[in-house]
Amino acid sequence: MRQCISNCWCSVWARFLIPKFYFLLFFRGSLFRPFVLYSPMSKSVGASFSRRMPDHVTEELVAVLSSRASFEFKPLFDIILLNLRERNAASGGEEMLRLRVYEKLQGLVGQGAVNRTVTGITKKYKGVGPRMATLRAEMKVLRNEWAKKVQAKAAAR
Repeated sequence: MRQCISNCWCSVWARFLIPKFYFLLFFRGSLFRPFVLYSPMSKSVGASFSRRMPDHVTEELVAVLSSRASFEFKPLFDIILLNLRERNAASGGEEMLRLRVYEKLQGLVGQGAVNRTVTGITKKYKGVGPRMATLRAEMKVLRNEWAKKVQAKAAAR
């Protein structure tokens, strides 16, 4: 068990109350002595698995927002939901899909690919032409690479 950085009362109770696989990190000079628990079972932040596969939601967002029209979220979501159902790609329930679409939309706003205009309580979203064209080209390349991987995997079997 790792000892407390400063010699104080907390190291006494930590030995008895906290299981052995947790490590305590105490901060010196703090009024309340905050601590962080680390477990060897938890995964580190940098060791995440990322699989770059084509994202249907982002593809539909880019396709719809590439038009010159601006949309509020509800009509935009209705269009995307219909398009995804048409492609048989709407899974996980409507509310989960609504959250995913909103998250992807905010990501596009953060990238600068979509402009958000707030008027009173209404928010309208409109795609930025050059950035949408770049995104569409990137997704086309990604889709082609993914198709090649799938074909190679099928041929290996």
